Amino acid sequence: MKMNRRFPFNALLPLLLVAGSASVANALLPVPLQTTDFAQRTVFDPRVRHYISPVRVLWQTNLVDDAAQLLTVTNGQIALEAGRNCVMQNKGSAPGVLLDFGAELQGAIQIGVTRLKPANSANGKTARIRVRFGESASEAMSEIGEQFSQNDHAVRDQIISAPWLGTVEVGQTGFRFVRLDLVDPGAELSLKWVRAVLVIRDLPYVGSFRCNDERLNQIWRTGAYTVHLNMQDYLWDGIKRDRLLWVGDMHPETMTICSVFGGVDIVPRSLDLIRDRTPLPAWMNGISSYSIWWILIQRSWYQQQGDLEYLKNQRQYLSGLLQQLASHIDKDGRETLPEGRFLDWPSKNNQAAIHAGLQALLVLAFEAGGELAVALKDPALQQTCEASVKHLRNHLPDAGNSKQAAALMALAGLGEAEKINREILAVDGAQRLSTFYGYYVLHARAKAKD
Repeated sequence: MKMNRRFPFNALLPLLLVAGSASVANALLPVPLQTTDFAQRTVFDPRVRHYISPVRVLWQTNLVDDAAQLLTVTNGQIALEAGRNCVMQNKGSAPGVLLDFGAELQGAIQIGVTRLKPANSANGKTARIRVRFGESASEAMSEIGEQFSQNDHAVRDQIISAPWLGTVEVGQTGFRFVRLDLVDPGAELSLKWVRAVLVIRDLPYVGSFRCNDERLNQIWRTGAYTVHLNMQDYLWDGIKRDRLLWVGDMHPETMTICSVFGGVDIVPRSLDLIRDRTPLPAWMNGISSYSIWWILIQRSWYQQQGDLEYLKNQRQYLSGLLQQLASHIDKDGRETLPEGRFLDWPSKNNQAAIHAGLQALLVLAFEAGGELAVALKDPALQQTCEASVKHLRNHLPDAGNSKQAAALMALAGLGEAEKINREILAVDGAQRLSTFYGYYVLHARAKAKD
């Protein structure tokens, strides 16, 4: 297969996603690298890169000249003919500039330098720049250790060396704002450009939403785009912090993907990865409820995509996990799940809510397991699931005035949805509502015809 400028990237995706064979890998490698050795060591990246210039200079010191030049769209090529530049001079205090790229992005920034004067000869032809990323302007202006300002998972505050007549890329994080400071006294730097490098999957938005409330439309677009940003190598929990695979947070993301992007392979790839890294009897992410969420995601994915062959590949693990969960129900129908008892952070100290939520999640898990057992034509597993649901319904816990737990109870049929909504869910509007469980609270209120 020959690639040319008109070859659609999306047409390559099916090949890239199954590029485990040397023949496919060879076909996509440059000719000099088409050897078996290179093919076996090659993993293709299904993402694309976009370069984005900033839209505003929000702040600068008086030792920065012509910062507006950084707003110019550039071709990305340094030339000997410098032209106009943003010039930063460190005369005993570090000059700085804060740039706004106009939207949340995933990736890095690229800095283009024409001329520089190093602080001393020991630095050679480089200059040190402090780079601070922020999802907000205040975060980009903050110091490590201040509220919401840390370097966990993705480094947001670091010092780099910029070259003379060259470019440097830095960052692997989520950001909208970037602050640059020239660190060394006596140094001088001419910046040709500072542009963002957006790295993202090239996916069409096949699903849409529009109503007569533009604020709601914008909320929908923001939610869809936020999930899109988190669709990197795998389906991540957060684009700046926790760039990890947290199964408990994957279900609302999965439902968004189904609604907006369709059957993108990142969901089954992520589910399989966490499955393979969590041999039974271990709990996914060390949290029993997160293994339950894996079952619920499998059911939702099968309902939306109808991929029976994929579901069949889950049979052994799914059956073993459901049997393991069934062993954590006592004679009275109460859940007795072990350590790692967790719903979400707002309810972490509410033991009644945690118990009620886990009770409801088990009901939902066995209902889902029963549906999947029917699809898999596994009557023994179906019987186990139906018996477990019946046994769990013998115990009706108190929700501990938690909207999260109450919503799960309503969805699981552990109580009358209208009564639960009237007494807990509809009280105080959005107060006491967590971001993760908002999806399920809305479902529960809809079930109550609210």
